[in-house]
Amino acid sequence: MEFILDTLNYFSVLMLVVLGLVVIFGLMNVINMAHGEFLLIGAYTVVAATGAGLNFWVGLLLAPLVAALVGLIVEVLVVQRIYHRFLDTILATWGISLVLKQSVILIFGPTAQSVPNPLPGSMSVFGVDYPRMRVVIIVAAISLSVALYLALFRSNIGLKLRTVIANRDIAAALGLNTRAMDRASFSLGVALAGFAGAIMAPVMSVDPQMGVGFLIPSFLAILLGGVNSLIGAVVGVGAISGATNFISVWLSQADTQIIVFLLAMVVIRFFPEGILKGRKK
Repeated sequence: MEFILDTLNYFSVLMLVVLGLVVIFGLMNVINMAHGEFLLIGAYTVVAATGAGLNFWVGLLLAPLVAALVGLIVEVLVVQRIYHRFLDTILATWGISLVLKQSVILIFGPTAQSVPNPLPGSMSVFGVDYPRMRVVIIVAAISLSVALYLALFRSNIGLKLRTVIANRDIAAALGLNTRAMDRASFSLGVALAGFAGAIMAPVMSVDPQMGVGFLIPSFLAILLGGVNSLIGAVVGVGAISGATNFISVWLSQADTQIIVFLLAMVVIRFFPEGILKGRKK
């Protein structure tokens, strides 16, 4: 049971990061190489909030707002000019990631920071004592995944967003403000990344390299499950997290990551449109 909970915990952590990519990469087709740095902004917002005497939960509320504001500025100044230019989005967002990371280092320093755990101790989960904060992360990941699904596929705003994604010209002809939808979508994606970084801050070291370790497995999870598919992202994250925890029983963390990435690339080679080819949700 502890193995299952550990797998579910890694699934939840990775899912929180992937949710933002589902919007920015999966739906908007923007390769955001700065996604890990937006996660970093969320984590350091909590560091700043707790350092100023505020409690963790206030920092958790502020983190997605700060990340969304930074994301909006980045979208207006840079990203809006390079939509649908694949290589340019990679290069531009990679440059933004360097700027954001160096800005964090200048403000907070290069050393790791720690955030007090707001929920210390353990609780019984199916007869196993498990850290309370990790249980909160699991619940948050599931709740946000359901909320994002309902927002995208069961709401009027989600219908408008999918209309813009399907055919921008027709959407504009129907009177939809495509620029406003672009800004809102990008800001939502980075806000989700900021929330992910913030809620994970108490259970891991907060340092300028924090986001790097999540970027590659997050992109692989989306490609594995299928681009443009939220359910596909869930399947991809489940495959990556399950394989990682299973293989790590016998191998070191570094070797495990290499093998999991190789296995994922083999699957993507034979299923280039994802495991759930043809699924649209």
